[in-house]
Amino acid sequence: QVHLVESGGGLVQAGGSLRLSCAASGRTFSNNIMGWFRQAPGKEREFVAGIGWMRDTTTYADSVKGRFTISRDNAKNTVYLQMNSLTPEDTALYYCAAAARLRITVKREEYDYWGQGTQVTVSS
Repeated sequence: QVHLVESGGGLVQAGGSLRLSCAASGRTFSNNIMGWFRQAPGKEREFVAGIGWMRDTTTYADSVKGRFTISRDNAKNTVYLQMNSLTPEDTALYYCAAAARLRITVKREEYDYWGQGTQVTVSS
């Protein structure tokens, strides 16, 4: 079992920045991948970014490329999502997820563990 806890959400003005953190505990996989998803009211949960746990491979949704950066600290079992140039369209509940896979996937059904989410609200 992997337990994920997100933090760092909040209210920010358009153009601002936030950094989300996801701390993993419990059973960890040497080759797991980590991902960030988000879900806005009335919309489906969508992939935002993913990172390999032992490799510096990353993948981003087109909507966040150039603005968001995913990174990880293996010693702390923590994954981060740096979000810059935020817009009201980025407002959502942001989830951290883990998958025992070698390659990053954008499919939410392929992730095995999920956090409870952290709210990000961007005001115009």
